[in-house]
Amino acid sequence: MHQTSQALQAAIRHAFNMQAAVELTRPDEQFGDYTTNVALQLAAKLGKNPREVAQAIVDALISVAEIKEVSVAGPGFINIRLADSVLFEQALSAATIKPHNYKAKVVVAEYGDPNPFKILHAGHLYTDVVGDAVANLMEVSGGDVHRVNFGGDVGLHVARCMWGILRALGGEHPEKLKDIAESERSNWMTKRYVEGTTADEDGDAATKATIVQLNKRIYQLHADADHDSPFAQIYWTCRQWSYDYFAYFYDRLGSRFEKYYPESENAALGVQIVKEQLKKGIYEESNGAVIFRGEPFGLHTRVFITNEGLPTYEAKDVGLIMAKWRDYHFDTSLIITSNEQAEYMKVVVKSIEQFMPELASRAVHLTHGVLKLAGGQKMSSRRGNILRATDILDAAAAASKKARGHDDPVVTVAAVKYAMLKQRIGGDIIYNPEESVSLEGNSGPYLQYAYARARSILAKAQPGENTTNGLDTAERSLARKLSEYPEVIEKAVADLMPHHICTYLYELAQTFNRFYEKSRVIGDERQALRLQLVSRYADVLKDGLKILNIEAPEHL
Repeated sequence: MHQTSQALQAAIRHAFNMQAAVELTRPDEQFGDYTTNVALQLAAKLGKNPREVAQAIVDALISVAEIKEVSVAGPGFINIRLADSVLFEQALSAATIKPHNYKAKVVVAEYGDPNPFKILHAGHLYTDVVGDAVANLMEVSGGDVHRVNFGGDVGLHVARCMWGILRALGGEHPEKLKDIAESERSNWMTKRYVEGTTADEDGDAATKATIVQLNKRIYQLHADADHDSPFAQIYWTCRQWSYDYFAYFYDRLGSRFEKYYPESENAALGVQIVKEQLKKGIYEESNGAVIFRGEPFGLHTRVFITNEGLPTYEAKDVGLIMAKWRDYHFDTSLIITSNEQAEYMKVVVKSIEQFMPELASRAVHLTHGVLKLAGGQKMSSRRGNILRATDILDAAAAASKKARGHDDPVVTVAAVKYAMLKQRIGGDIIYNPEESVSLEGNSGPYLQYAYARARSILAKAQPGENTTNGLDTAERSLARKLSEYPEVIEKAVADLMPHHICTYLYELAQTFNRFYEKSRVIGDERQALRLQLVSRYADVLKDGLKILNIEAPEHL
């Protein structure tokens, strides 16, 4: 594309002695490989008819060796068809060309953010899948990406869960925890959280007061580094159970994080900073609490420190971004959450902007929709109406086993990830297990099968010399589609939207199917050339799937 743009710019200089930016787009294949409306843009400046301008540019392009055909279409569009040799070379190098948007940039990608003492639900799964793919996009474009996680090991939700735990244990009896089987720990804690939340929201004043005191005790055991009291033993044991479950889940999903930031380690830092800025007038006191007034900025007011002197999520997030800055001195701080956190995060970042504007400007908040239960009902861990992350993976495994007689974890995970990533980030989605594991539609397993089939063709081939010139119609279509890959990656990186890659890979696989239906590879006189196309096709599929964090198996 770059060479073609340069050729067009040179033609414009030759025809009109002027500079012009040229934007190329991909038309339907029947019209060529590229099209541009630059003549329509220049016509007004030149005071000429757009078709006349376009024809002058075309006349100057006719002798360009890289271009096979060039013509004027419609009101003044210029359609360009590349020489077969140029298109072929673009196809062969497609998997190796990447953008440089984040070259030499340090990126901290924070996503997932599971809370100890709460279950990993389907929303966490969606955040992890999206986060992995977006982080990979930043990495593939040159970024030094650090994947981190943040979670609430202190706060009201922990106090609620601890209330339920103490009630189930009959008091502060850490020795009774050993009676809970390892396989049941996660479910057991989830039930305790639901019980505690119900008691706090629907119970009497005494129960509510007890949970408030538990919340204070949890903060205090961190302040005192208490690991020995019965209460502390219960807390630390159950927190570790949560971390063990997270590790199991991430291993199953194929996610990786280099650092986990517990809220307990950032809460004090957040409080310190908020109090410092309180003195400078950034935050203000209100009824014993510390708030940030967002209304002057078109936002809303939020509490950062409660009237009990405890930090809210807002203060903890202030501490978190400062901790990430301390650890990485990032150029970009990517934060991925659900859409429900969009306005909340605007207030937090706006407050930071008042005293560290350069830091706030580096924050990128990407939000996504949520997975819904049947009928569009949202899940709620507070109500116990929970669709667990593992439930989604298990549903895919069951659907895969039903369809093929066995379950392959590699295929199962691919099915789940692709089903989420093929949709533009932002809207809510409903997961369909049967559709996700299909080998016949737009699915992860379909693309895995496409890759395995390409590798199978290559495994059967013997090396040979290419004795043909030019490309036939089917070869050219495949080469053209392959040549689009760098442009797709560039757009996906610019938008931070992995669905562009999903759409492209599916279209590429369909193009290959049409090629393979018409073109014998093994034993044909054009075998050497076609094998090169098959090989690059496999390379692009594998590269695209890798960005999506989906494994490309050699055999299925």
